[in-house]
Amino acid sequence: MFDRWGRWVHRRRRWVLAAAGAALVFAGVWGTGVFGALSSAGGFDTPGSESAKAAQIAERELGRDEADVVILYEGDMTVDDPAYRASVERALAGLPPGKVASAGTYWTTGAPQFVSEDRTATYAVLQLAGSDGAARQEGYDAIRDDLTEVGGGLTAKVGGTVGTETAINERVSSDIGRAEAMAIPVLVVLLVLIFGGLVAASLPMLIGGLAILGSFTALHALTYFTDVSIFAVNITTFLGLGLAIDYGLFMVSRFREELRRGGSSVEDALAATMSTAGRTVAVSGITVAVSLSGLLLFEQNFLVSMGYGGIATVLVCMAGALTVLPALLAVLGPKVNALSIRRRRPVRSGGVGGRPPTEDRSGVWWGRVARSVMRRPVIYMVATVALLIALGAPFLQINWGGVDAKVMQEGADARVVAEALETRFPANATSPIEAVVTGTSDRAAIQAYGDRLGSLPGATGAAVTGSEGETTRFALTYKADPNSDAARGLVRDVRDVPAPAGAQVHVGGATAEVVDQLDSLGSTLPWLAVLVGGATFALLFLAFGSVLLPLKAILMNMLSLSATFGAVVLIFQDGHLSDLLGFTATGSISPAMPILMLAMLFGISMDYEVFLLSRVREQYDLTGDNTAAVATGVQRTGAIITSAALLFIVVIGAFATSGITFIKMVGVGMVIAIVLDATVVRALLVPATMRLLGRANWWAPGPLARLYGRYGIREGDAPAPARRPEPETVG
Repeated sequence: MFDRWGRWVHRRRRWVLAAAGAALVFAGVWGTGVFGALSSAGGFDTPGSESAKAAQIAERELGRDEADVVILYEGDMTVDDPAYRASVERALAGLPPGKVASAGTYWTTGAPQFVSEDRTATYAVLQLAGSDGAARQEGYDAIRDDLTEVGGGLTAKVGGTVGTETAINERVSSDIGRAEAMAIPVLVVLLVLIFGGLVAASLPMLIGGLAILGSFTALHALTYFTDVSIFAVNITTFLGLGLAIDYGLFMVSRFREELRRGGSSVEDALAATMSTAGRTVAVSGITVAVSLSGLLLFEQNFLVSMGYGGIATVLVCMAGALTVLPALLAVLGPKVNALSIRRRRPVRSGGVGGRPPTEDRSGVWWGRVARSVMRRPVIYMVATVALLIALGAPFLQINWGGVDAKVMQEGADARVVAEALETRFPANATSPIEAVVTGTSDRAAIQAYGDRLGSLPGATGAAVTGSEGETTRFALTYKADPNSDAARGLVRDVRDVPAPAGAQVHVGGATAEVVDQLDSLGSTLPWLAVLVGGATFALLFLAFGSVLLPLKAILMNMLSLSATFGAVVLIFQDGHLSDLLGFTATGSISPAMPILMLAMLFGISMDYEVFLLSRVREQYDLTGDNTAAVATGVQRTGAIITSAALLFIVVIGAFATSGITFIKMVGVGMVIAIVLDATVVRALLVPATMRLLGRANWWAPGPLARLYGRYGIREGDAPAPARRPEPETVG
């Protein structure tokens, strides 16, 4: 099928490129409008959970209680000074009319939580006018420049829900442009060095550019059907650019290799490329898309957005690599080697212009490493497994937390406000556990219920913060950090307190949202494992005809992922390397982040796995020698996989400079995972385990073997390596 597709594209190459050009113009004009269509809300809450119901009931019965804007005021005088009050009230009174529904301050409420312990700082809570998020955002944009205008020697900083969301959105947009500006020049230089020519190096970059604009277009289209989180732009951009360059590298390298063999036309070379590297790209793209589809099983809009956007991005990359790129190769033909920066080598048997890029000196080095490992497979396997387990051990100490203003860089106004409210004001002033009581107006019963809440171990008090008809809301304060196990345990204790007779209670608040998120993710995670694990097993079986290799690959993936998660905990929870990476650790990690990384990395790791094992299987079919096939496969893929991993690391490393901590965490985590996968796993663990398994690597029961014989996805119907290696015995 891929052979015929390559010939079809060759015959219609100009039509394919014309269609691609039209699509590129459309993407540049309409697709870039995605930034104005994405949802500013993070999407980390769990719809239908108890905490979500508590918020919905409270808003419906008691009115909105959201701190849309929080303005932190500080000065040398205390709040008891009349000049302090006059300055704050004058600043609030000067805001544009009609944009603020209500404003609460220490002087209007008398609430002690509005005053810092040293009484030099206070804050105002604004509720913006507007029936929906868009209207409130418009109101915020109208008043934001006036919020920090305060006299009397006071300073003002802005946070709150809308203020924080706006700051994060603006940072996300600026991060994308900066990351691309950092990554693209480095990628261009590396690609020129890898390919040794300007024309060949430009092709993966072209596919990368198409992938970025295509991912924007796909995301923009998705916004017409569902809410897509603003954070999806960062993830899909580096995923699209990284995969597109990987696929471009595989395809261009194989095409040049086919040309160097000589004796075939451009059409034949393209057909051979599509039947080998093209199949690898298709298998990789399907595997990554299936892995990302697991995100659609979850309830959180953030994960669902990443799933939709990621799947669309992968399909755009795969489509570009299988249509636009072969059309370009068909047009260029031998000119793909034009503008070379290397001296041409003399013609060798079986090739023109030197050895294929997969058989350079680094490839020979990789082959030697594989042979060395296979001489002592038990030692290497035990050592690498022990290393990966040790790296993953810190993950057992993970502390879960929510996503708030602290995802921003230290010094950002929204983060300064959030941290000041936590550290300088009475405990839990802005993050209490809320209990919403419905179905009773019995004041005595409600008071008794509040007394029971306040007497729970760890609680410091429970106060009524709203009451209307048969609905009452309590705010429970406590001693523990909102992201601690103790706080989450207190949420469960509150939920265990019997409700007043005839009433119902829904418990919410920031800590309760994390509890509900953990419960939801935990109940869905097994289904993710079934979907991704089952699909991966099926795809790898169809690719290699083995039942053991897919199981081995899944186990290795889990080992490398656990090591990655352990490193993430050490860095982003405990703060190691925080100065180098430019962030401040918060002591917790959002539960959604490891899930997102699991789905992306599980699929991406198969990219290199499929490419390596395809070459191993090709050689095994030729020789029947498992050990020699593994060594040759590692040798012939060493340079390309190393180059692909390096380029992906450059892309992701640029996005790891993001000022949004959890995006930085995903970037850094993916860099660690790719480094482990491209070195420890591929160079050490794969050869060691395949040497120990021997011919069992390729075993399948009779019915499955016949199924593979009929429907298997092979690198080529008749693999013909550029140069068959001399046989070598590995003891």
